[in-house]
Amino acid sequence: MQRGSTGEYITSVAGGERVPAFLPAPLPPQPPLEFSPARQQLLERATLALGRLDSITLLLPEPDIFLYAYVRREAVLSSQIEGTQSSLSDLLLFELPEAPGAPFDDVVEVSNYVAALEHGMQRLGEGLPLCNRLLKEMHAILLSRGRGSGKAPGEFRKSQNWIGGARPGDAHFVPPPPDRVDACMADLERFLHDERQPYPTLVKAALAHVQFETIHPFLDGNGRLGRLLISFILHHDGMLSRPLLYLSLYFKRHRPLYYELLDQVRRTGDWERWIDFFLGGVEKTAEDAVETARRLVSLFREDENRIQALGRRSGTLLRCFQAFCRRAIQTIKDVGDVTGISYPTAANSVATLEELGVLKELTGKRRDRVYVYDAYLNLLNAGAEPL
Repeated sequence: MQRGSTGEYITSVAGGERVPAFLPAPLPPQPPLEFSPARQQLLERATLALGRLDSITLLLPEPDIFLYAYVRREAVLSSQIEGTQSSLSDLLLFELPEAPGAPFDDVVEVSNYVAALEHGMQRLGEGLPLCNRLLKEMHAILLSRGRGSGKAPGEFRKSQNWIGGARPGDAHFVPPPPDRVDACMADLERFLHDERQPYPTLVKAALAHVQFETIHPFLDGNGRLGRLLISFILHHDGMLSRPLLYLSLYFKRHRPLYYELLDQVRRTGDWERWIDFFLGGVEKTAEDAVETARRLVSLFREDENRIQALGRRSGTLLRCFQAFCRRAIQTIKDVGDVTGISYPTAANSVATLEELGVLKELTGKRRDRVYVYDAYLNLLNAGAEPL
């Protein structure tokens, strides 16, 4: 449905140029969204897929293992959309207590994303509602190190930004003027907590994501935080007990269409086409996450059986193996620290697992060697390769 522009243009100044900045109307859309039978069915399928994803804890013997890895996969994907070239292996290597090599900007950005997500979850667990204060706290962590650290971490912008183009006058899109950002974000916060708004949580998350991206309230990091906002809305409103739905891979695979639909909402008010795209992404992403979890369980079980077939020495080997299930890349010292076994025993266990083909050495060095549970990492890496 084309409602016309979902906002108005106000003259703003950026880089010494006067430019038309877009000021979005508050949510919810007017007139209300249309829900055809096909769209209602899509909503129901996405809701059911999300329910299956939330029940994944019943499938996994240790859900935190999956959550640990899946959060890091999402951090890599979301950061790739913003132009980083880090892989999941890069991040896991960077997180080692004795990381080989110096930190570099791309990996720092991804690591910041993980820290911001974990901080947000902790604060929600402490009772802080999903609010602008929380978004600012997460943003401060997101931009705490590396590129962007000089762009007012944790603060709504005080200057005009723009998207695309070498200069403001050539910009693809100019968000609201800086003096309107606080009011826009206050409107968005009210919408998130308005019990009278007529839409289910999934639709609310779809609407809020577009609004956040349109406001672009920070000087940097808006895309990453805007994608996190989706998962946090679903968790805050009780649809997910853990933040396990991440749409970055879906947006990455459909990047041109994603940006086209955001533009269409602003220009023509066609929220319905965006809603269809979003709900399709939720269904696909949730189904893929459940399938990934099933494949992980199958992989772990298969390799455990191979280890147990070794007989008496399998006990120590299993402890070592389980350490790699929790974190796919480790040193021998890490394994010893995690399991409590001696360094020589850990070294022997790692060597045996390497002979079995479960582990692979990454560095090729004789000292400070790093090992990876290769099949596990390959399974998680599907779609997470650098752009």
